[in-house]
Amino acid sequence: MRPGMLNLITDVPGLRVGNAEDARIRTGATVLLGDVPFTAGVHVMGGAPGTRETDLLAPDKTVEQVDALVLSGGSAFGLDAASGVADGLRAQGRGFAVGDIRVPIVPGAILFDLLNGGAKDWAENPYKALGAEALGNAAGRFEIGSFGAGTGATTATLKGGLGSASAVLPSGAVVGALVAVNALGSATVGEGPHFWAAPFEIDDEFGGLGPPVRHDGAALPPTKLSQHANTTIGIVATDAALSQAQCTRLATAAHDGFARALVPSHTPMDGDLVFAASTGARALDDPIAETLLLGHAAACAMARAIARAIHAANPAPGDVLPCWQAQFGQA
Repeated sequence: MRPGMLNLITDVPGLRVGNAEDARIRTGATVLLGDVPFTAGVHVMGGAPGTRETDLLAPDKTVEQVDALVLSGGSAFGLDAASGVADGLRAQGRGFAVGDIRVPIVPGAILFDLLNGGAKDWAENPYKALGAEALGNAAGRFEIGSFGAGTGATTATLKGGLGSASAVLPSGAVVGALVAVNALGSATVGEGPHFWAAPFEIDDEFGGLGPPVRHDGAALPPTKLSQHANTTIGIVATDAALSQAQCTRLATAAHDGFARALVPSHTPMDGDLVFAASTGARALDDPIAETLLLGHAAACAMARAIARAIHAANPAPGDVLPCWQAQFGQA
């Protein structure tokens, strides 16, 4: 496998991503938008999720395709970001047709970033406007690090962020990952600069340091348990034609990327969630073998995207934790 041209989830043809941030509040929202509706699934492995319209993504539900997926900060307040996206899509004439009415289908998930030092004294929920702005910014190229839903994110030891990565399979199918990393645990090993995801790195995309010479994998890892300010939320996408059930399996496989890149992950205080999206542009010649490889690629891309999020984070006044670049002086 090799990365796509941009090494972003938007290497999957037909997908765009938009970010919006509020530096004062220290938060943001991110939207994944398809040129046309796409098939989607979801899998939750954290004990404290915050979601919108995820029940309809179950394989037995009637509506199989969605117009967009939203990741947002703000805890429960952030669920309103999807409303801003839905309003914008309706204005564009998009959505599930019910008679002469169009109802945009916009599932979303949130992370908790309310204790990150930003001003949370708003009189009106700001997330609907952030969602609408993110939709307006949707494009093939987008920034990672301290942008969008990753703006106010943290990990146990370092500033979190928004990450993305992609992989092109031998068949030509493309898999991409997008993730907002706000984990209870850490993306790096101990007090050093090395990433847990190092074995999956391609082309020095997050520093090229490789794994540490040695580490005590059984030791109790650092966490931010006392803050109750956690959750990693992500999306994996492909142009391979998958059913809703197969998207659910792809999302499940992608959680391996969380476990490879964050220690600990899937804890009772994380809301760890992965959406999966399929544009359906590329038919599967061998469904069993190819879905296995797609799941492996999704897990690897997700692990890489998590490390890239931390590696790309930028410092800002009032940060409660250092960013990787400032802490370790690496380019």
